[in-house]
Amino acid sequence: MPDHRALREAPPAFDAFVADDDELVTGEAVGLDVRPASFVLRLAGVVIDYVVYFLGLIGLLIVVSLAASRGIVDGSTATALVVAVIVLCLIVAPTAIETATQGKSLGKLAVGARVVRLDGGAIGFRHAFTRALVGLLEIVMTTGGIAVVVALLNGRSRRLGDLMAGTYALNERAPKESRAVYGVPVALARWSEVADVARLPDSLARRLSAFLQQAPRLTPESRMRVAAGLAAEASRYVSPLPASDPETFVAAVSAVRRDRELRALQGEAAVLARLEPALHGLPQGFPRR
Repeated sequence: MPDHRALREAPPAFDAFVADDDELVTGEAVGLDVRPASFVLRLAGVVIDYVVYFLGLIGLLIVVSLAASRGIVDGSTATALVVAVIVLCLIVAPTAIETATQGKSLGKLAVGARVVRLDGGAIGFRHAFTRALVGLLEIVMTTGGIAVVVALLNGRSRRLGDLMAGTYALNERAPKESRAVYGVPVALARWSEVADVARLPDSLARRLSAFLQQAPRLTPESRMRVAAGLAAEASRYVSPLPASDPETFVAAVSAVRRDRELRALQGEAAVLARLEPALHGLPQGFPRR
């Protein structure tokens, strides 16, 4: 039987591995695979949006100019209308569109993106208004200079308006990667038949699964270090400990626990199916209405 004391003393190095931009952890400790829109997609979407806004702005300014030139409105009224048109096209319109569509716009529809909160939820009026108001400074007044610089300096390509509103652009057209399903390694097949694997904490079970999915993309050194840390944590819930390397041990524990929980759920479903007539049926002789 191997000595896992060294593994138990290994540092929990996996925390930084799962805390990346492509995983969103909800309040229930459920990991969601999300894909922020890339800088190029965001840039294309913003260009499309503001081309549309400026076309509307130019059209309304032409109307105001014609009204002033024909004496329909005086000079002070025309100036007020110009300010109102600018506010309408560059602040009110983006705010109303993103609020009504919960983060969509013409440009975002074209590139397959949606603005969401940092927790993945739909944005509201406050978020849309903050983004539009700050966008007047970082996109319109600086010709996109501030927005480009800020977006290039963070991992999710968030512009200044996103940072202040607590939002980011989610790529809704990201290809779905099929998750590999690992069985018990052949070397530990006999061990799995007699092993006692207790229910793992949800956070640990999630990290074991995430490691198995991401392991092929890690360097050998990082892979060994992360596997050792996870094996040290998981070993407290396993008896007896098998004679294997940490990564094989992690794969076996994850597969055994998954298979046993699946069998338990199937057994529960079978019991409920047998009880279905008694749970939902009416007493004998009771009239149906």
